[in-house]
Amino acid sequence: MIYFQTSNQDSLAQDSVKQNMQFTPTLKPDDFLSVVITANDPESVIPFNYPESGGGRPLNQGYMTGNAAKSGYLIDPDGIVNLPVLGKIKLGGLSRTVATDILEKRYALYLKNPVVNIQIQNYKITVLGDVNRPGTYNIPNERITLLEAIGLSGDLDITGERENVLVIREENGKRAQYRINLKTDEVFSSPVYYLQQNDVVYIEPNTAKRTQGTVWRTSGGIFISLVALILTTYTIVFN
Repeated sequence: MIYFQTSNQDSLAQDSVKQNMQFTPTLKPDDFLSVVITANDPESVIPFNYPESGGGRPLNQGYMTGNAAKSGYLIDPDGIVNLPVLGKIKLGGLSRTVATDILEKRYALYLKNPVVNIQIQNYKITVLGDVNRPGTYNIPNERITLLEAIGLSGDLDITGERENVLVIREENGKRAQYRINLKTDEVFSSPVYYLQQNDVVYIEPNTAKRTQGTVWRTSGGIFISLVALILTTYTIVFN
């Protein structure tokens, strides 16, 4: 199978490609954040950081890859996160860069030269369908392309539909669907070239495999019953 076949002319939308290269994840409800604050005086930041005695919180149970996440803060459905000392702050809908700038300005009221590091601990994507290793994958660097996700899953089976890859994404409380043809270069200018947290990639089986599965479901029981009848008859006759 040949991927990314191009036409004679440059078919990529340059604005879309440039936007893809500048991708940064947006904080969303149910994101679990690690927020670490440092400053000139290490003792002064202790009240602002999550207590070390809280222990780790294993967020990866049931997922195939990734490490257990640190303790941190959950963004609620309204996009609010409750931080020590600062209290409730709305970070949902912001990029990590913007959220970092806002928090550093707030912490500057209490600390000298504060530096904030925000990380989404439960950044994950799911790959389903006709691939070699379907499953849910935690992404530690918060940046993964559709092609990398397919690579994580062991690539498509030979029977996978490469011309109709489905990406399901939740946007503003609604589920959006995007269709991608991996046999063309449209994937590079697609809005789902970089996947967002909780995206689902689904690979359909081709017509031949669907037909094979349907035939087995409808005739498999009959075949098994027929084999059982033959074996029973053979046993009765020769015993």
